[in-house]
Amino acid sequence: MRSLRPHQSHALDRLLRSVASGKRRPVVQLPTGAGKTILAGEIIRRARAKGNRALFVVPALSLIDQTVESFWRDDIREIGVIQADHPMTNPDRPVQIASVQSLIRRPKPDVKLVIVDECHVMNRAFLEWLADPSMRDVIVVGLSATPWAQGMGKHYDDLIICSTIRDLIEAKYLSPFRVFAPAHPDLTGVGTVAGDFQKGQLEAAMNKSVLVADIVSTWFRMGEGRPTLAFGVDRAHAKHIQAQFEASGIPCGYVDAYTTMDERKVVRDKFHRGEYKIVSNVGCLTTGTDWDVRCIIDARPTKSEILLTQIYGRGLRIAEGKDDLIILDHADNYTRHGFVTDIFHDKLDDGTPKPPKKRSQPLPKECPKCSYLRPPKLAQCPNCGFKAEAGPSTVETAEGSLSEVVRGTGSKATAPKGHVRIGKAVIHLADFYGMLKKRCRERNYREGWAANQYKEAVGTWPNKYRDVPEKPVSWEVDCWLKANLIRHAHARKTQKQPAGEAHAGT
Repeated sequence: MRSLRPHQSHALDRLLRSVASGKRRPVVQLPTGAGKTILAGEIIRRARAKGNRALFVVPALSLIDQTVESFWRDDIREIGVIQADHPMTNPDRPVQIASVQSLIRRPKPDVKLVIVDECHVMNRAFLEWLADPSMRDVIVVGLSATPWAQGMGKHYDDLIICSTIRDLIEAKYLSPFRVFAPAHPDLTGVGTVAGDFQKGQLEAAMNKSVLVADIVSTWFRMGEGRPTLAFGVDRAHAKHIQAQFEASGIPCGYVDAYTTMDERKVVRDKFHRGEYKIVSNVGCLTTGTDWDVRCIIDARPTKSEILLTQIYGRGLRIAEGKDDLIILDHADNYTRHGFVTDIFHDKLDDGTPKPPKKRSQPLPKECPKCSYLRPPKLAQCPNCGFKAEAGPSTVETAEGSLSEVVRGTGSKATAPKGHVRIGKAVIHLADFYGMLKKRCRERNYREGWAANQYKEAVGTWPNKYRDVPEKPVSWEVDCWLKANLIRHAHARKTQKQPAGEAHAGT
C-alpha cells in the first residue's frame, strides 16, 4: 500500500474538516499528477473501515481498468465494476467503480460515499441523481485539477485547494517546464461558441500546410526527440499532423474518439517502447492519461483555461531521467492565459454572469534582440542581457521561429567557445562540419552545401575546418537538417505562389 505524500495528507485533513463542518459536496483541487486516485483510495479505505459502501465515478470507460489497478495496489480488493460484460461486474461488492455513461443507464448502487473523478466534467443526468432527495445524506466528494466549470457551485458546496502546480513543481512532485512560442497564428474571422473558438472555423485556420509544416520542423529543431503528444483542433487537423510527421520519417500514432480501447492500448504500448515518437490526438488524451510525456505540441488554440491546463498536465508528471517538459505552443495560448502556473481560482463558479476577466498576471515579453520571451516586469533579458531603450526597435524576427517563454531569471545555456549548440547537444565546430561534409557526400549535394549549412548555424564560414574528416551525423544534427529542409521547401513554395494564395488552406 502506498503512503500519502504531504500534499495528499493535507488534502485529506482539509476534506475531513470540511465534512465535519457540515459540508456534503466538497471538491478537492489537486493538480494533474498529484495523485488524486491515491487520495481517493485512502478515503475509500476509511469509509470501508466504518462499514460504508462507496462508489468511484470516472468520466470515461477508458479509465475504469486504470482505477481498478490503482486501488488494487492500495490493497482495495472488494471491487465491482458497473459496466456491461466487464469481468469484475458484481453489484454485491462494497466498492463500485463506474463511468458516468454506464451509471446513468443502470440502477444506482446503495452507497454512503460517492467520489467523482474529474468532477468539472458535469453530466446533467448524473447531477440530477446527486440532487435527488434520496442522496441527501450521501457524502459526494469531487476531485479535479481544474474545478472551474461554469455552474459548479450549484452542485458542490466547498472548494478545497491544497496545492497548486507551482507548489508541486517547487516540491519536485511535478516536472518543471519550458515553453516555446511561435509568431501569432492568424485567427481573424474565427468566432466563439460556448466560450471557445468555433471548431470548424478554427480547423480551417490551423490546418494550413505551412502551419503544419512549421509544427514538424519545430519539433525537429526543439523537441529533442522526446516522447511527444500533439494536440490538434479536430480529426482532420490531427491526422494531417500525423501524416506530415510520418512523411518526414518520424513514426507517429493517432488517437481520437473513435479509437477503440484495444487500439488505444496498442498505441500507448508503442509509445512507451519508443516505436512511436509522437502520438497525435484530438480531444482524447486530455484527462486520465498517465503516459511518460516529455514534450507537448499544442496546436489547439483555446479560450478554455480548463482545456489548456488539462493538456499541459499530460506532461507534468515526473519520470526517471526527465529534467523538464518542453511545450511547443503553436496555438498562441500563452498570450491568452499566460503560464499554466498563473491560472488560479479561489472559489467555485455559481453560474452568475461575470464581466470580462482582467488579467492578474502580465504576459511574458519578447526580447527584441534574441526573441526570448522573458518574465514579465523584467527590464533586462536574462538570455542575452539586452535592456530595452526608448525608441522603436528595428530588430526583425524570422517567420515560424519559436522563442522560449520562461518563469524565473535563469538564462538559456549557451555553447562554449569553439562549439555550437544544436538542440540539447553541444558539438565541437570541427565535428559539426565533419557531420555536414558526410551528409553532403551521402546525399550528393552540390559543392558548398556543407559550408552554407555551417554558416547558417554558426554565423561564420568554416575556413579553419575545411580539411576535417567526415563524422557520423548525430540525431540532433539530423533533426536540425530536416527542420531546415522543411522550412526552406515551404519558403520556396510560398515564393512561387501568386499574391494572395500564400496562406490558402489545404
